[in-house]
Amino acid sequence: MKIVTPLSDAVIRSVKPNDPRKRLSDGDGLYLLLFVNEGAHGWRLDYTFKHVRKTISLGTYPKVSLKTAREKAKKEQQNLANGLDPSELRKQEKREAMLKKEAKIRVAQGLPAIGSFENVARDWFKIKSPGWVPSYSEKVIARLEKDVFPWVGSRPIGEINAPEILAVLRRIESRGVIETAHRAKESCGQIFRFAIAEGKAVTDPTRDLKGALRTPLSKNMAAITKPGELASLLRAMDGYQGTLIVRTALALAPLLMVRPGELRFAKWTEFDLPGATWTIPSVRMKRQLQEKMTGRPHVVPLARQAVALLEELKPLTSSSAAGYVFRGEKDHARAMSENTVNAALRRLGYDTQKDMTGHGFRATARTILEEELGVNPAVIEAQLDHSVPDTLGTAYNRTEFMRMRSAMMQQWADYLDGLRHAPPALRLVA
Repeated sequence: MKIVTPLSDAVIRSVKPNDPRKRLSDGDGLYLLLFVNEGAHGWRLDYTFKHVRKTISLGTYPKVSLKTAREKAKKEQQNLANGLDPSELRKQEKREAMLKKEAKIRVAQGLPAIGSFENVARDWFKIKSPGWVPSYSEKVIARLEKDVFPWVGSRPIGEINAPEILAVLRRIESRGVIETAHRAKESCGQIFRFAIAEGKAVTDPTRDLKGALRTPLSKNMAAITKPGELASLLRAMDGYQGTLIVRTALALAPLLMVRPGELRFAKWTEFDLPGATWTIPSVRMKRQLQEKMTGRPHVVPLARQAVALLEELKPLTSSSAAGYVFRGEKDHARAMSENTVNAALRRLGYDTQKDMTGHGFRATARTILEEELGVNPAVIEAQLDHSVPDTLGTAYNRTEFMRMRSAMMQQWADYLDGLRHAPPALRLVA
């Protein structure tokens, strides 16, 4: 076995440019490779890891002295003893250094650091949001930007724990918006699970927060569901002194059973008044994005009373270029304000927080049609465009339900007229 004599600084300094040797060994795999970098000598360490022979550089002499080279070699040999590959450790250190450098650059540019909660959240949002309707998408990212990113956005997502997320949610909860806190928790949970799938986190801390937040109180839109109270409202609506556009919108709200937004953006091209139908494009209905794009339109059968109201309004607004049935009073290219019907109800003395809202007319019809008129709930739900179990088959829903819905809408309009015009002694009361 060849005995290696340890090096000394004197031996190294004695090396001349024409020295025939290529290396000087110091033992245990450490050696000096001669004249490798513009006359400088390079420290190298040979080692074996999992039966593979490898070499790493430890710097150049004299910048790295003999003593320092030995210290470096000892450290790498300790890594080997611990089952770690010095070469792979170096690659990992380089990657981490590069990520830190990139993170500093991104922060300086106002961008989230790679691997931070905000960075992962925005990647998640970029992938998920194309499947959402724009209004929902805007709410999700706005909630994150306002209530989550300022507090944990810069933290590495894999280091965030349950107490940190709870502190974020409690801050939202303290404003009294309990539902918003629960929605933020839901979004955070989806982001953490996305991070796990991407290999950037190993756990979802929101799973440990079950029961940690206050339970939100269910809040329904204010609605009148008693016939006697509805009769009073209908008579008050008959006396409303607004413009023809607003009067018509207010009068149609209880008749059509549609959402305020669907009524507000109605266009004349969607109506077949001789055929007594209003066909609302699927994209305007409250549905999932995919169904909005590919689903069937929603057909609203029009009672005689509804047709009469629309025929009276048509000469006034049908010539507008935008084609809105309920055009804006000042800007005819836009639909009427989303608050128009509610504002009219308030002018009539109805509190839209406690008494009645434009959206509440749907609940009014849903309740009274079933409880007072005995209409099949499945037919009502179909008219409201709610999903219902299709026990009789899709074909039945598309054909028979349309006939039944037409009859129901006329029955409902006649019932409303009966409430409105019945003598006091004969009015239905709850």
